Amino acid sequence: MKQSGKIIALAVAVLIGGVAGYWAGKQKTQDTGEGAAGEAAERRILYYRNPMGLPDTSPVPKKDSMGMDYVPVYEDEVNNRPNQLRIGVEKVQKLGVKTEAAALRKLTQTIRAVGRIEQNERRVYSIAPKFEGWVETLHVNAVGDIVQSGQSLFEVYSPELVSAQREYLIAAQGGASLQGASQEAQSGMQALADSSLSRLKSWGIGDSELLQLRNTGEAKRTLIYRSPVQGVVLEKPAVQGMRFMPGETLYKIADLSTVWIMADVFEQDIALIKAGQDVRVRLDAFPGREFNTRVAYIYPTLNEQTRTIPVRMELANGDGLLRPGMYVQIELHAAKNSIAVVTVPDSAVIHSGRRTVVLVELGEGYYDAREVRLGRHADDAIEVLAGIAEGERVVVSANFLIDAESNLKAVIGSLGAPAMESEHPGH
Repeated sequence: MKQSGKIIALAVAVLIGGVAGYWAGKQKTQDTGEGAAGEAAERRILYYRNPMGLPDTSPVPKKDSMGMDYVPVYEDEVNNRPNQLRIGVEKVQKLGVKTEAAALRKLTQTIRAVGRIEQNERRVYSIAPKFEGWVETLHVNAVGDIVQSGQSLFEVYSPELVSAQREYLIAAQGGASLQGASQEAQSGMQALADSSLSRLKSWGIGDSELLQLRNTGEAKRTLIYRSPVQGVVLEKPAVQGMRFMPGETLYKIADLSTVWIMADVFEQDIALIKAGQDVRVRLDAFPGREFNTRVAYIYPTLNEQTRTIPVRMELANGDGLLRPGMYVQIELHAAKNSIAVVTVPDSAVIHSGRRTVVLVELGEGYYDAREVRLGRHADDAIEVLAGIAEGERVVVSANFLIDAESNLKAVIGSLGAPAMESEHPGH
């Protein structure tokens, strides 16, 4: 009996020990599971990235165009990525960091250039007698004087001119005295008179002087040269009493009712300029005032020193405010692109030598140094051909302060050189 009791007591003890061990093991298993779940819960998701590796992130779960879930990116993973930056939230606020979303827009490129006002070359006149003589009297004797069409400029004396007048008068008087002579004699005398008159006209003698010569029948010692146009005296080499030779310029007069604007456009912008485009002109001499005109001509030559091409505009100057030599600023808009493209503000781009980088905001205090490929510039926006997707937020202010704060140069230096094959649709 005693032996049976011992066996029963031993069996009960073993059973109790097994139950206690099972309970303890189960409790430990539960504790371990809860610990792992707590550890997993402590991992913070910063954002979700494109499953195909495209430069596209999202702050919330989403799917791509193929229905694939975006991959969560945890805080501890970001800290191990060399091209991503971590700046404290307080420091971000202190630096005044501002972000803006990359957006689709149609670019309107504005071209600006400097230029100058010049006289209209088609309205510049040179007064150069076709005979030898002397300047007897100057009626207009200062550069800058305004002259009217037909106004007397100077009086000249020339033996050739006096001789031609006398020859004309003799022929005219001879023709009158040969009224009863043969037709051949009358025709010869008339031809001589016409020849003398034609020579005086070819020398620039005005109709009023010729009429006076015909009416008075006396050769004048001096004759008056008159202005052929209303304008401004640009040059006046003539001096009273001087001798001049045939073809020597004594006056240069410009009609400034219209003027030319000559602008120097940089080589890279010339393809965007076409004849007939609207141009807005501003002058330092008249702040706040604008003049509107059009592109008249694009010159076929290039200035190799400045790498610019002259572009000409014409502008009415009826009130005489525009003077040759004045500096102007021109502005014209290239044709709008009919396709909307991804753009970022100009201030978002950091040029670091071989690479061009923007900072993409991932979460509070987290930024991705993203290499981009740029396209056209338009005012304060730049087209992004690859590297940034629409809607991603980029740093537009204090990005260089972030550069200094997070040693961005070292980050950029550690970047690889991936081939930028992904482009925005439509390129």
